[in-house]
Amino acid sequence: MKTPVALTLRVVALAVGLWLTPVAHAAIFADDEARRAIIDLRERVERQGEEIKQFQRSLLDQQDQFESLRKEAAQLRGEKEELTQELRKQQNLAKDLAQGVDERLRKFEPVKVKADGVEFLAEPAEVRAYDEAVAVFRKGDFTAASASLGDFIRRYPKSGYANTALFWLGNAQYANREYKEAIRNFSVLLVGSPNHLRAPEAMLSVANCQLELKDIKAARKTFEDVIKTYPQSEAANAARERLSKLK
Repeated sequence: MKTPVALTLRVVALAVGLWLTPVAHAAIFADDEARRAIIDLRERVERQGEEIKQFQRSLLDQQDQFESLRKEAAQLRGEKEELTQELRKQQNLAKDLAQGVDERLRKFEPVKVKADGVEFLAEPAEVRAYDEAVAVFRKGDFTAASASLGDFIRRYPKSGYANTALFWLGNAQYANREYKEAIRNFSVLLVGSPNHLRAPEAMLSVANCQLELKDIKAARKTFEDVIKTYPQSEAANAARERLSKLK
């Protein structure tokens, strides 16, 4: 039979056990919730970490795309500059070619000129040939001038310079004492263009050639024709003076 003390201790132990049991259960429950909360928090952190990583990867991808676009834009700008320079070069080349063509065409296009009061069109080469031939005459090289002027008339028989060239050719031949050839060319001028500015001088020169050839009768007749045909000219005054000396 148990003693009262032992019974009392048993009762106390039982009471303490009954009191501690809910506390233990509560502690265990609290630990589980805390564990689950920690696990949930860890999972959320991990998910957020993964989302951050994905966001970072997305940023890197966007940065790579931006860099690629920047490089492509830079390349396009470079290509545009090259194309612009090439276009400018081609435009300048086309302009130079057009100017060159124009210059070459101008070398062949007729130009308006004037000789002995007559205005007409002449090819640039024709003008150069005439100017060069007359320049030789003015230098006093009458043999070379005769050849140059004769060549000009053969090359350009219908030139507006032809009558004037005939006049200078006759004078070059007169200076070379080729009187018959001079008379022939002066006569071509007089027959073809009796109203030419040089016609009075040409007729007077024919008379002078006739005098050099000792054909006094022909010279007298020609002097008279000068006075009759061109009475107001200086050539007519010279013809009157020379006629007076022939008497």
